[in-house]
Amino acid sequence: MPITLRVNIYNPVLRKQSVCPPRLFFYLKRAMKAVPADKRAKIYALVQQGYPTRVVAKKQRVSQSTVSKICKRFSEKGTLQPKRRPGRPRFFSKHQENNLVRYIATGKCGTAVDIEKKLRAEENIDVSANTIRRALTRHGLRARVKRKKPLLSKKHRQARFAWAKKYRNWSINDWKKVIWSDESKFQLFGSDGREYCWKYDGKPLRNAHVKPTVKFGGGNIMVWGCFTWEGVGYLTRMDERMNAELYRQILADELLQTIRYYRWRKSDIIFQHDNDRKHTSGLVSRWLTEVKIPVLD
Repeated sequence: MPITLRVNIYNPVLRKQSVCPPRLFFYLKRAMKAVPADKRAKIYALVQQGYPTRVVAKKQRVSQSTVSKICKRFSEKGTLQPKRRPGRPRFFSKHQENNLVRYIATGKCGTAVDIEKKLRAEENIDVSANTIRRALTRHGLRARVKRKKPLLSKKHRQARFAWAKKYRNWSINDWKKVIWSDESKFQLFGSDGREYCWKYDGKPLRNAHVKPTVKFGGGNIMVWGCFTWEGVGYLTRMDERMNAELYRQILADELLQTIRYYRWRKSDIIFQHDNDRKHTSGLVSRWLTEVKIPVLD
């Protein structure tokens, strides 16, 4: 006996011949937004003034059937308010949802779990973190992984801003002269310590959106290295604790080798290092002056 298969295909072009699946119709119906009360009032007022439903629909950017339903609703029930939609009402009111957003915006809470604990402890509201996440999502917030950034105080930020303003007029040729250097520790094993936060898409990062990191917090290998416009410089591994004398030896070896490798003159380059005490010590400063290597402030 042959087997017959019946398949319902939804094709928007052939709506008359096909059937919209019930599940798809359910989601399409949920996606329809209610017409605001002020717009409903304008629609009814225009109809009362004698405008055709087609003209009113075009003016208010709604369908013609919507205009007819609003008028019918008023003639039958005497109100412009739409029918109450079926389904479970939302847990939070608009005012409460605004408070949830304010907790995130002000930094009082960083995650939905933090808000859940705060509501349970301070307002005796028992609600799940998922309900809070949905409310935040409705207001345009999205969960993101916190970015790792150096831990900066207000003084550090002011100093960095002043430094950027000082060199804002430098040309590309000026920056080509700079040899950038730094030390770093590399952690070969361990968790990435991922943390989440809520933020609006396209908005700039704020303090609550980053995860502060300490420069030398953990790790197995300590190295010093430098790089230039032309390419990377020499890299050295440090097996002992860094001090001013060891740093001077590194500069005398790796920095000078980098300059010789690229066949530069010392007067044609500018050396950069941060304001660590070992870098700005008298021993290192005198050595840089003796070998006539200019330093970027």
